[in-house]
Amino acid sequence: MHLPPGLPRRDFFKYLLAGSAVSVSALDALNAGIAQSITTLNQKFLDDEAPDGVYWEGVRDLFEFEDRFIMMNNGTLGPMPKPVFNTLIRYFRVQMTNPYDGYSYLPTFKESVRAKLAAFIHASPDEVSLTTNTTEGVNIIVHGLDLREGDEVLVTSLEHPGHINPWMLRAKRHGIKVTEVPMPLFPKSVEEVVAAFEAAITPRTRIISISHTVFITGLIMPLKELSQLAHDKGLLILADSAHGLGMIDLNMKETGVDFFMSSPYKWLGAPTGIGLLYVRKEVLDKVWPTIVSSGWETNKAAGKLDPQGQRSDAFVFALDEALNFQNRIGRTRIERRIKVLAGRLKQELAKIPGVKVHTPVDPYLSAGLTAFSMTGANPAKLVDYLREKHNLVVRTTGNQAAGTYGVRVSTPIYISTKEVDMVVDGVRTLMSRKA
Repeated sequence: MHLPPGLPRRDFFKYLLAGSAVSVSALDALNAGIAQSITTLNQKFLDDEAPDGVYWEGVRDLFEFEDRFIMMNNGTLGPMPKPVFNTLIRYFRVQMTNPYDGYSYLPTFKESVRAKLAAFIHASPDEVSLTTNTTEGVNIIVHGLDLREGDEVLVTSLEHPGHINPWMLRAKRHGIKVTEVPMPLFPKSVEEVVAAFEAAITPRTRIISISHTVFITGLIMPLKELSQLAHDKGLLILADSAHGLGMIDLNMKETGVDFFMSSPYKWLGAPTGIGLLYVRKEVLDKVWPTIVSSGWETNKAAGKLDPQGQRSDAFVFALDEALNFQNRIGRTRIERRIKVLAGRLKQELAKIPGVKVHTPVDPYLSAGLTAFSMTGANPAKLVDYLREKHNLVVRTTGNQAAGTYGVRVSTPIYISTKEVDMVVDGVRTLMSRKA
């Protein structure tokens, strides 16, 4: 695709969306060029482990932000890379130009994407359901399990509303018991976490339901060890991992978890409107579908849990391209970069008097979310300061009464140590003012 001479970067997508000005073949050619650029970077910098440098500058160019805009809040919503956006637009055009393909051709692509998503998390295609988001996946499992009055679910005080409230609804409707496990707000070891759950298990406990990626503190729950505990006790385990997909190199076989759900639009670069639900095949028969049409009685795979009815297949194609994008860079390489940037942030914040880092230093218990508080300083003022001075987006998180209120920063692959240092300098400035 040849852009008009001198076209500013900010006008790139306006041009892309200009009706028939861009053909399907042009979009395909544009994506092919982007894929080749990643291949070229990989060939030149195969062994480059530096957090900054030409390789990651090249990756950064594959995202399109407004002038000087810096998104460091992937924990809420991440950006789509250019090829994902191109793909989304291409397949949204189908309903305008050829609706017949919208129901005769596009849906046939779903199973190949399901298989690619399964491979991405080291699972089988018959263990993967394509949902809308993490909250929907949680609800499908919570309302699909046969639980009786008095049956107990173990949770923590750190759960997202989209995770805890489905359980509270079942408690109110069916009389199950939701028990909050007493555990440290900021655990520093796997043993602390596992011991807290082990001590809380009772004869009525049926399932452990936790956030894998804790949105308040940035803690990564030790799924492998908790799954082992759960299965040793004859329990099920559910992991709400809204942030995990695209941030961590996930392996469902290694974790041993029974139910796992995630939102690809945070760290993977997919559009909002499509999500992942993983169900270990050995426990699939324990879950009733929630939204059904024809075929639910005969389908023996996790696809039977897909919410039924006409849905946008453009999201499926865009998810496919998001998987391609990360696979080309490399999942291990992505996780390593995210953790290196987060490690630098935590290290520098820890040097500032009055700053308390809430996120574990251990890279096994943390990844791309870093949370911290500042004695005598208002976290919301740091959010405003960074946006006003640098056009940099972070957010507040947590609860004042619980002792978790602070700032949360995401360290995605398209930023550099320069942006990390902007956050640190902002903290130093605010702490010097004691606002």
